Amino acid sequence: MVGYAFMGSAHSQAWRTVNRVFDLPLHARMTAVCGRDEANVAAAAARLGWEQHTTDWRALVSRDDIDLIDICTPGDSHAEIAIAALAAGKHVLCEKPLANTIDEARQMAAAAERGAAAGVRSMCGFNYRRVPAVALMRRMVADGRIGDIRHVRAVYLQDWITDPQFPLVWRLQKDKAGSGALGDIGAHIIDLTQFVTGQRITGVTALTETFVKERPLPQASSGLSAAAGDGNGTVTTGQVTVDDAALFLARLDGGAIATYEATRFATGRKNGLRVEINGSLGSIAFDFERMNELEFYDATEPSTEQGFTTILVTEPDHPYLSAWWPPGHGIGYEHSFTHQARDLIEAIATGADPAPSFTDALQVQLVLDAVLRSAGHGSGWTDVEPIFAEVAA
Repeated sequence: MVGYAFMGSAHSQAWRTVNRVFDLPLHARMTAVCGRDEANVAAAAARLGWEQHTTDWRALVSRDDIDLIDICTPGDSHAEIAIAALAAGKHVLCEKPLANTIDEARQMAAAAERGAAAGVRSMCGFNYRRVPAVALMRRMVADGRIGDIRHVRAVYLQDWITDPQFPLVWRLQKDKAGSGALGDIGAHIIDLTQFVTGQRITGVTALTETFVKERPLPQASSGLSAAAGDGNGTVTTGQVTVDDAALFLARLDGGAIATYEATRFATGRKNGLRVEINGSLGSIAFDFERMNELEFYDATEPSTEQGFTTILVTEPDHPYLSAWWPPGHGIGYEHSFTHQARDLIEAIATGADPAPSFTDALQVQLVLDAVLRSAGHGSGWTDVEPIFAEVAA
């Protein structure tokens, strides 16, 4: 694994757990973790359960005893690491968004196509697909339970940078993160809605805003809880170069229309991801803050019996849950990463192509790009670029 902060911790928990929960044809051995700082990565290896550590990711790629590279770094290094790993015959799991630019994402998708031809598997880490309620939501939509899809409504709301004195961490710098709330959390609801509906976004009209344009430089580059200043009382500032919030309207290729909102300035909202889909025969909704539940409205029932029903998604015949606890015993955020590891291991063992593929992740990247282009040109209607011809080339 390359990277060991927030996502590295979540992925490590998954690798530690997956073979203890699921009966799988392959065993995940946590061989080595990589980070730039020798002392910090050594401490992380001990804390997270990795056998060894290194400060050189190239050393991991070249090792014969490593079969898979898990990329948990900021987006500016995804392409270089993933392409090198795939060329070396390593399977790759890469955190979202796939890259910082379309060009990088296209190169990664092309490398994944070449790797797949040689039996090398790759997957992008959109973990919310692996929440059992979301997987059930997809199944019910595919089974026609809500009929023809008309509306998609998605929001992802956080508030961790509302304080203007919160420091300028890497997630607020375009050269490292690619974009702000749009790529960080907007990418999740783009992927999640396309996954659940089976429809792709074809065009958008968007606006973005950066509310706090200058912030104190951090004591150290970290994730969601950094401190400002140099530790000696001196505070210097730098420019925020990404969006704090992004909103857009969209059309999907199956005829649905959609609204999306991603912000890290929704005061009081910690991880408010919600998706609602309205169809000709009913509606279905998921709220991550009630992640073991689905709301379902069946318009085919008699009018005297209609109303939203809460489905408790904890039964053993619900997706993934046969391996966990008795009915009614909920699971949490970390389980989505364990399910992600499980699906990837099974794909590698059976020679299947895991999803979401790098091509799927490229399509999300193209939507992100269309949103930024629209917002940068007066919110004009902007088509999402096609992907297949470019990937094949």
